[in-house]
Amino acid sequence: MKGLARLPAPQGIAAMQSINVTAVAPPLMTTLFGSTAVCLLLAIYSLVFRPRGGAVLLLIGSLLYLIGAFLTTVLFNVPLNNALARVDPTSIAGARLWVRYLATWSAWNHVRAASAILASAAFALAMVSSVIETLCAS
Repeated sequence: MKGLARLPAPQGIAAMQSINVTAVAPPLMTTLFGSTAVCLLLAIYSLVFRPRGGAVLLLIGSLLYLIGAFLTTVLFNVPLNNALARVDPTSIAGARLWVRYLATWSAWNHVRAASAILASAAFALAMVSSVIETLCAS
């Protein structure tokens, strides 16, 4: 985004519009919705088997991903992308939106990234907890 911000607004807008069109492709959509489905299943599993080791961490990781990554994408980044798709890159309205887009989209993207990293850490800790529980039970 910093590189796009360095371009004149019409070029930055046109580049981001192109990126957004090509991003909505089967590999990204499969990853986004597949990860979301897995996290939903893990959240349900963690609630059913709560007393077992790692279940709380599974729930935390799932919620971090579902709220911080998926919902952030759906509620903030996608609407921003859709608004940008509707503007003429050479218009004054486009230039105004671009300034807001750069700041807002980047902020929400940081939320998504941090949430995904923290979710991954929680899942890793859940796996370690499960291995330790299994070894101690043996």
